[in-house]
Amino acid sequence: MEIPKIHESEYRFCLILWEQEPITAVHLAKLCQERLGWKRTTTYTVIKRLGERGILKNEDGVVTSLISKEMAQTWELDELVEKKFEGSLPAFIAAFARRQELSEEEIEEIRRIIEK
Repeated sequence: MEIPKIHESEYRFCLILWEQEPITAVHLAKLCQERLGWKRTTTYTVIKRLGERGILKNEDGVVTSLISKEMAQTWELDELVEKKFEGSLPAFIAAFARRQELSEEEIEEIRRIIEK
């Protein structure tokens, strides 16, 4: 299943939703005003758009996600690896490791993940 693209501002909105869901649209609009500086109408427009794309649902004024944070992150990562690293996960990991100072604990955690 391909997940619809979630743009950066929509992703910041989704972070609030994932943290608070299920949440009323009214409360979500207040949180978006506080955290993102959005007007109420902006929040309602984003709710409508994401609902049309199958990312969330708004039933009787209660908003819940249809796509988890983990699913969205996984899809974005897969897209990044495909587009920028020609589908090569080792090339992505090598590029990432060259740019980051990894601690011994992080290296061990990566090893454990790969061994699974």
